[in-house]
Formats: sequence, C-alpha cells, structure tokens
Amino acid sequence: MTAESKMRLVKPSRRLLGLFDTYLRWYLRRHFHGLRVAHGERFPRDAAGALIVYLNHPSWWDPLTCIMISRRFLPQADHYAPMDESALERYGFFAKMGLFPVERKTSRGAMQFVRYSMRVLATPGSVLWLTPEGRFADPRAQPPVFKDGMASLLARVPCATLLPLAIEYVFWDERLPEILVNCGEAISIDDGDKYEASHWSDVLGRALGRTQEELAALAVARDPTKFEAVLAGGAGIGFAYDLMKRIGSLARGEQYAAEHGSLRRP
Repeated sequence: MTAESKMRLVKPSRRLLGLFDTYLRWYLRRHFHGLRVAHGERFPRDAAGALIVYLNHPSWWDPLTCIMISRRFLPQADHYAPMDESALERYGFFAKMGLFPVERKTSRGAMQFVRYSMRVLATPGSVLWLTPEGRFADPRAQPPVFKDGMASLLARVPCATLLPLAIEYVFWDERLPEILVNCGEAISIDDGDKYEASHWSDVLGRALGRTQEELAALAVARDPTKFEAVLAGGAGIGFAYDLMKRIGSLARGEQYAAEHGSLRRP
C-alpha cells in the first residue's frame, strides 16, 4: 500500500453520527444546564468555495460541542477535523466520524495536516474544523496565538470562507455550567488574496479575538435571550433538595421549577 493510499479521506458515516448524536445529547445533559449559541444566523449557508470553521480551544469538551453545533447549523455538510494520530489509532471509530490523523509536532504531521485538509476543502459539501492555537488556552486570553498550520494551509487554498467561533463554559444560576458559543463574522478569501502566512495569522487571530470579546460580554450579561437554545440539560440541586421543593410547590399550588435561579431551561 502506498503512502498516498494510506492517506485516504474517510467520508463521515451519517448512521454512526446519528447514533453518536443520541448518546451525546444524553451525555451533555448530564454535565451542563444548556448549550446556547449567539448569532447563529452568521453561519454561511451558501459559502463560496471551501468553508473552514476555526475556534478557540478552552476545554476537553470542545470537540463534543462542535459536533452538536455542526449538526444544528450545517446539517447537510460533511464535517472533518484533525486528531492526534496515536489517539485515533486507539479510538478508530472516530475516523468514521470525520476525524483524520495528524502526527503531533513533526514534519510528517505537518504534511499530513496539509494533505488531508486540502482533500477536505476540495470536496464539495465539506467543512473543515480547526483549533489553530494548537493547545488549551483560556477563553479570555488576548490576543489568541496561532500555530503555523492554518495560515500555511491558506497559502495553498484558492478560495475559502473562514468562520471564527468562540466557546466558553461558564456558571450562571445553576449547579451545572452553561456552554456558550458565539459565531463571528465570516471572512472570504479568493485567488487575488495572496499574502504571507503571517498576514493570515494576524487577520484571523484578530477576528477570533473580537468574537471571543463579544462572547465574554454576553457571558457577563447573563442574559439567555441573547442566545439560541440548542440543548436543554440538567437542572436542580440534588434528589433530597429537589424533592422538598416539589412538595413545597405542590402545597402552595404552584408549578414546580427545577431551576435554582431566575434562568429557565432552554
């Protein structure tokens, strides 16, 4: 088998993603009060050329959050993202969900990233998801510092739309945290936009920084009406406390609400 054939791009399995979506909804509901998205209307439905969604990387939860977001706002597309090669070897089923292998911190890994990414971007109806910081970083850290991979890729792409996405995991009124997501303004590039990689790192970094700042302001405001509710999760304090609340509500003839504070489930 040649090296080229080994680097075959595996089309995501809709059936497997549907099954995983059922599990994922149950799993996220156990750990979060809700998943809320601001400015979802900014997701390009008819982007010219390839579409790249790039985001900050605050948490281990980010890939699961992105799966939920992708299925809600771009349900007809095939979604791809890089994953550490050794991890993908252990969890091979992820390859059938759009993840492709990249060897970390090697020249071979850089080649893998570019080749797989170019194949994704050349496939109609596909979306590439990237975390260009290449590491976990606090969502309030400014400006975001990118690795070279995404900017180097853009030097080879003739036409693309890039969408910055910001994610935070915050506590509001409930025992469980909220997943907050903000969609930034899309950026388009074409054949006439030939710049050095450092230019793209600067432009895209500032765009993601603005998107993160916008989300930070929304998080501080604690107003759920500024978001679209994508998923309703768990509420309440615990069995004994919630049982007493139920009994009290029943005695007063009031409707029971599991929420601890003023927020209601999305």
